[in-house]
Amino acid sequence: MKDNAQSPTALNLPMVDPLPDATRKYFDVCTEKLGLVPNVLKAYAFDIGKLNAFSAMYNDLMLAESGLTKLEREMIAVCVSSLNRCWYCQVAHGAAVRELSGDPLLGEALVMNWRMAPLSPKQRAMLDFAEKLTLASSKIEEADRQDLRNAGFTDRDIWDIASVTGFFNMTNRVASATAMEPNAEYHGAHR
Repeated sequence: MKDNAQSPTALNLPMVDPLPDATRKYFDVCTEKLGLVPNVLKAYAFDIGKLNAFSAMYNDLMLAESGLTKLEREMIAVCVSSLNRCWYCQVAHGAAVRELSGDPLLGEALVMNWRMAPLSPKQRAMLDFAEKLTLASSKIEEADRQDLRNAGFTDRDIWDIASVTGFFNMTNRVASATAMEPNAEYHGAHR
């Protein structure tokens, strides 16, 4: 395993230097709020346009108003990342689930086998859909959407579940393809 201080990925794509003021300020906010700059942001910082696009989409999906709670969105991230065996996202978003839920066991169960996690029927329906969308997206049909409605999700919520699932399927593939390393701090966080 390589040293995270050197490069967040196996690719030789150094961050823009110097960082634009807006990017530097964004990284400062990350450090203030999280205690670190996530390696995924450092990895994208070779191209500020790509970093900004990634950050805008992430922030919209994971932090903006939604019928899904932040914890539910992180649960989707971990479920999808576990199915895809994405090292970076299992570690980083597993830590987020531990933090938001206050339950280290929930974070671990979702990483290892989400079906073993203590979930509500509504959360199970959400993760069943995310799993099917990840493993066999062409097999999604109206009955799958109706199962979510029956569990209490609105059509807007279904859009958000699909969008978060799709986003993490994309980011998992980029993280795996580039051998993106999670920040070391995530491993012991919120246990």
